[in-house]
Amino acid sequence: MASEMAEAIRQLINEKGISEDLIVKTVEDALLAAYKKKYGTNENAVVRFKDNYEGVDVYAKKTIVEEVDDPVLEISLEEAQEMADGAEIGDILELPVDPREFDLQSVMLAKQTTRQSLREISRDTQYAEYKSKVGEIIIGYYQREKNGNIFVDLGKIEGIFPKKFQSPRETYHMGDRIKAMIVEVEKGRMGPQIILSRTHAEFVRKILELEVPEIYDKTVDVFKIVREPGYRTKIAVLSHREDIDPVGACVGLKGIRIQAIIRELEGEKVDILKYEVDPKRFIRNALSPAEVRDVHIIDEAKHLALAVVPESQLSVAIGKQGLNVRLANRLCDWNVDVKTEEQFLQMDLSGDYKRAVSELFGEPGEEEGLRLAELPGVEPAWAEALAAAGIEFVEDFIASDPERLKAIEGLDADSLSVLQAIVNDNVEVVEEEAGAEPVAEAEAGEAPVADDDYQCPDCGARVTPDMSKCPKCGVELSFEYEDDQEA
Repeated sequence: MASEMAEAIRQLINEKGISEDLIVKTVEDALLAAYKKKYGTNENAVVRFKDNYEGVDVYAKKTIVEEVDDPVLEISLEEAQEMADGAEIGDILELPVDPREFDLQSVMLAKQTTRQSLREISRDTQYAEYKSKVGEIIIGYYQREKNGNIFVDLGKIEGIFPKKFQSPRETYHMGDRIKAMIVEVEKGRMGPQIILSRTHAEFVRKILELEVPEIYDKTVDVFKIVREPGYRTKIAVLSHREDIDPVGACVGLKGIRIQAIIRELEGEKVDILKYEVDPKRFIRNALSPAEVRDVHIIDEAKHLALAVVPESQLSVAIGKQGLNVRLANRLCDWNVDVKTEEQFLQMDLSGDYKRAVSELFGEPGEEEGLRLAELPGVEPAWAEALAAAGIEFVEDFIASDPERLKAIEGLDADSLSVLQAIVNDNVEVVEEEAGAEPVAEAEAGEAPVADDDYQCPDCGARVTPDMSKCPKCGVELSFEYEDDQEA
């Protein structure tokens, strides 16, 4: 029958995952520490385990001498010859040490050292094991909950499922099976802390790899995943083989694969679309499930674009609280404005297009218009939020669709109402001529038009006879003079 030591060693190997060599080394160190506590040194001590770890023996190596000066390290010739025939001076004998010779303090020290060392080894082993699994899917069971954080039984160790990493669509109960991704492993006083998540975009990527063989074997690649956990996820995919449709591979026959992914996400909406190098086509795809008629690039350097959709598709393209268009912006890394066909036809001379024309044909350093940030009372945060949405000038704000303004992140309804009042109080909208774009002017006004100055017939900007083009809209100019002397 195996000894208690052998059973304990096997238990440490199987349950704690500690290697056999580490356990043996720990026990050796503890016994050597006890030996040193008793005799003052352990340089001559030897520890040997019996077969199958059924026991352990401690030996003291002593040198044979004529006269003994140090009984710990030396033994007399006469005493040595009684123990071993043929012993001679200078030989070294290994003499067994009776553990009963160790005092109680030495024994307690050995036990304490062993336990502490094994705990540290177990913690380090578990930390290394789970640290290498960061980014992998793991399955555990609901164990307990505290302050919204769920503690998950992972078998050998307990994982933490923070509330912030739980999908708002999901609820859990005692004993529920939880599939989550390891996002972080931290060293703790009682052992490693395993942080789990079901809200990270990488969690969706791992689920895709499990459900779609083409993604697992890299035939189909995931270009990017953006997600609003619990509401909608957009996934851009591309194929390395012309004969494989990346979207079809992810959807599966009769939608079986995509349905499995949606079930795993507890009904969260999932849009799988094809990645395109052409930004226009990519933006069109990213706004799915909306039907997009056309995409116009406003400013390629600033990644500003305009998507034109039918009237019936506007709410679909924008999404609830602007969610669909926000996710499309993040997926494409473009700032996309959505307009209906009618709205698009009415914005021929919008601020964005005016600036684009001005940059092409205008004079260097020409003033583009009155900035929202320059108005008194406008909070910097409001101006930054609007600028991020491509609305930097007063003209842009006045021409923008109210629904677009409501969908801007960082600008709530109250702030928008105050901002509208500031614009109304400080800016006068002037109709230059019938059908022309309203022009915002500060109430302080501009300098009056001089006698030798004229107005552009298209945009009303001030021009002079020496100009061949309007500095604001770029229209060709021609000045004709009537002969004062003509009868």
